[in-house]
Amino acid sequence: MREAIVFIGPMGAGKSSIGRRVAKRLGTTFTDTDSMIVREHGPIADLFEAQGEAEFRRIERETVATALGAGGVIALGGGAVLAPETREALQPHLVVALTVSLRTIASRIHGSKRPLLNGGDPMKEWARIAEERRPIYESLADVTYDTSRGPLKNVVEEAAEWAAERLGIVLERKESE
Repeated sequence: MREAIVFIGPMGAGKSSIGRRVAKRLGTTFTDTDSMIVREHGPIADLFEAQGEAEFRRIERETVATALGAGGVIALGGGAVLAPETREALQPHLVVALTVSLRTIASRIHGSKRPLLNGGDPMKEWARIAEERRPIYESLADVTYDTSRGPLKNVVEEAAEWAAERLGIVLERKESE
């Protein structure tokens, strides 16, 4: 049995919000690696500024390894998959990639402090980064869901059912069924 269900994808795709709901639906733990980093080291934007991206990525690799060891449902930061060690560590786990359109992302990232988007036009930067990372996300994904439209609860339910089937978990019927 695979230990973890891991959500990957570009920033703003919904990894944390969907992952948290999938974990609840499956009756397991949820871990957001960015939140772990913030708890341990302070805001990511401050960490980037004070110690640089290389040090942030080192911390991120260690955090991801810790989270994977604990199992459950895990949401990775958008760039976590850049590390070869992380990509290798994801192999025995169920990997769910989330995608989102540029049109949808504008409202999700507006006003947020995201260090990689501070170098100019945030939407152009987001599009560039997402496109650069897309082949990595695709190569790691066991399944992909688009979060651009429709209620996120639909993606949550599909992802939970998909994971439950692979893990041999019987989901309780939703009360509305």
